[in-house]
Amino acid sequence: MRKTITTRYDVSEHLRTPEEMAAYLEACLEEAEGDAAFIAKALGDIARAKGMTQVARDAGLSRESLYKALSGDRSPGFDTILKVIGALGIQLHAVAVQNSISQPVAPAEPQNSAGR
Repeated sequence: MRKTITTRYDVSEHLRTPEEMAAYLEACLEEAEGDAAFIAKALGDIARAKGMTQVARDAGLSRESLYKALSGDRSPGFDTILKVIGALGIQLHAVAVQNSISQPVAPAEPQNSAGR
């Protein structure tokens, strides 16, 4: 029987375009379930695809601190995340979640001062 040779899968080797990078981050955001370290790791994958040295330079961080922040071993500060996202050329967008627990408050009806 012949042995199958495998190599470790590295998603950063498959993130070639800004659209692929944004789609990957979007998918990770949907799957993260509040795990900030998971998102940091996803940003690290994208940064490696773009080139860690250039991303660090564009974010105003050292390469070493960028590697640490995006290793997935810890949750970096939000300021670091914003710097990295900017350096990656990615934008974050907010959308309302459907069927959320809190219901919108109905606007108050205008009061007629003449009736009082």
